[in-house]
Amino acid sequence: MSAWDEAPSGRWRWPALRWRTALRVFVFCLALGVWQGSAVRLTQLMRPRPGPWEEAFIWEVTSAVTVGLLLPILMTAVLNAPTPRGSWARFVGIHTAAFALFSSLHIAGMAGLRHAVYALLELGDYDLGPPVYALPMEAQKDLITYGLVCAVIALLYAWRERQARALRAAELEGELRAAQLQSLTGQLHPHFLFNALHTIGAVMYEDLARTDQLLSDLGQLLRASLERTEPTWTLTEERGHTERFVALLRARFGDRLEVRWEVDTELEAQRVPCFALQTLVENAVKHNQDQRSPLEVRIRARGEADRWALEVEDTGRGFGARSPVAGPSVGLSQLERVLRLLHASGGRLERGAGPEGGARVTVWQPWRKAP
Repeated sequence: MSAWDEAPSGRWRWPALRWRTALRVFVFCLALGVWQGSAVRLTQLMRPRPGPWEEAFIWEVTSAVTVGLLLPILMTAVLNAPTPRGSWARFVGIHTAAFALFSSLHIAGMAGLRHAVYALLELGDYDLGPPVYALPMEAQKDLITYGLVCAVIALLYAWRERQARALRAAELEGELRAAQLQSLTGQLHPHFLFNALHTIGAVMYEDLARTDQLLSDLGQLLRASLERTEPTWTLTEERGHTERFVALLRARFGDRLEVRWEVDTELEAQRVPCFALQTLVENAVKHNQDQRSPLEVRIRARGEADRWALEVEDTGRGFGARSPVAGPSVGLSQLERVLRLLHASGGRLERGAGPEGGARVTVWQPWRKAP
């Protein structure tokens, strides 16, 4: 999820706090307080009676340290209402409440620390001043501090988000290249190519139209593997690509393979990782290729409230049974990585069992808003 997205379903987002970062912030606030205290002390020295030197440093250090301790309040406000683009009411409401809480705790914490330090150093009782004047004065200074610190936090989150996006884009490009290579390698695999050409040769003298269609399907499969430059395409495009792949499989296996589609029309414009369906169908067939009974592969696309699912289910042996293909499923693992890069926690792949005991793989993705 982007740092600028609102939390789903009204849930709040909380900043990640790390002790090393907190220690650096504390040291920075301490140094800032000392620096500001020295400036206040120089101002005092310009007067005929400057007073004790400790007061200037106590005032500024306690103020800066208290601001540092209250930074999680400002970070939470920026995370949950970063800009007014989504909702002015949310932006103003969250920041107004956060500022009121920040200013109240800052004044109370600052005054409490000063009372304690004054007592420790035997400087007498600390006097903040008449509340009718002191509180508005401190609130005005807190308003400037709140605005500046929130702006810095927002800039840091934006920079981190750009860095994360660039990293995800680079990783996703690498995953896409790997998916293209895997798809092309699988299609150029001697067994696949031999079986495809053998199937085409078997029907060439019986059905020229079907032969021409199979050659066209094979050519478009290879072209898509080579020319695809984006990590996703629409479900309609993925279905067309997979149907060409299924046509070659059905020509090879004949009546032993049946593929059924159940796709809601409202999902046709949703984007999916390239070659996702082909990977799932290929796995279903590959791990049941020695099965004598007919294999049925069901492909579904269905929507829910805040997400939608792409599901491939077969009537084969399932995940728990021994497969004629040894080794882990590289295609499914790669698809899981692509989903994480595309949607972070919003996309995932689930493995399960169908009603007949076969394998079921479900790809969950968040809704993509129409442009």
